[in-house]
Amino acid sequence: MKIIKLKFKNLNSLYGEWKIDFTFSEYISEGIFAITGPTGAGKTTILDAICLAIYGRTPRLKSINKSSNEIMSRQTGECYAEVVFETQTGKYRAHWSQHRARKKADGNLADSKHEISNAVDGKILASKKRDVAECAEDTTGMDFDRFTRSIMLAQGGFTAFLQASQDQRAPILEQITGTELYSEISKKVHERHREEKENLKLLQAEIQGIALLDSAEFQTLTQEIGEKQANKQKISSQYEKIKSSILWLNQIEALKKAIDNITKEEYQLFDNTEAFKPEKEKLDKGLNADNLQVEHTKLLQMRNEQKRSQESLENSSKKLPNLEKSLNQIENDFAFANKEC
Repeated sequence: MKIIKLKFKNLNSLYGEWKIDFTFSEYISEGIFAITGPTGAGKTTILDAICLAIYGRTPRLKSINKSSNEIMSRQTGECYAEVVFETQTGKYRAHWSQHRARKKADGNLADSKHEISNAVDGKILASKKRDVAECAEDTTGMDFDRFTRSIMLAQGGFTAFLQASQDQRAPILEQITGTELYSEISKKVHERHREEKENLKLLQAEIQGIALLDSAEFQTLTQEIGEKQANKQKISSQYEKIKSSILWLNQIEALKKAIDNITKEEYQLFDNTEAFKPEKEKLDKGLNADNLQVEHTKLLQMRNEQKRSQESLENSSKKLPNLEKSLNQIENDFAFANKEC
């Protein structure tokens, strides 16, 4: 984790707005620098501002709320802390702020605001306090306790370390650096080593109780092993033959079952054929009738035409006497007309 920029306003004894850009050449060229000054000059405030911007708290103040804010400079109406930092996952901006009503020194405290955003595109990653705490751990890879032990070592913790005796420094160093985990690992490793050492002693005792074979016994066992291996190969060959025979018999049984099923189907088909004979005769007659249907239709049409012709002929025969009488009348009229002429 690398701190790039720090801005804060009205924190403790540092009134007004302050900015530190750690990308300046003076910081980069030397590689290491110290923050010095007399007591009360604001050295710890700079460290508090970094913790406040990222985690919303400081080593000296566990919580800052609407009823109490001891880090805001007295007789001021607002304060904030902002840090731009970079990790392996990217560059981030953490901002914390709080103000009084109307930003007046005598106003009531409002609830603090805390957010973490992407320093490149400005996208807000978290703005709720609980989410910001989780986001801070994700982006830095450390919770507040580990951060203050390994990155921002509290002044009180370092003083306790310097004033402690040689026997007391080890647990204090573990506490302020967060390395007590490695002490536990060391204990577990020591216990595991002791257990494995005991197991080794037991194995060595068991080995000592094993009698070694002489050359004659070794030769005899080697010969027995050779015979057993040859016997094993023989048995394996017999096993493969038996396995093939079993497979062949299984196939024969399967074929027999298939033949039986086909025979049953044949008998069933014969029974179905015999049972269908009456229906088949009806079907054959129906097919023959269907073939004669066209000729029958033609015959009916011819009969109908013959009937219509017969009726027409009868009607014509009935009209014939009248027509003959009319014809005679017309001939008489015509002959009379000729005589007059």
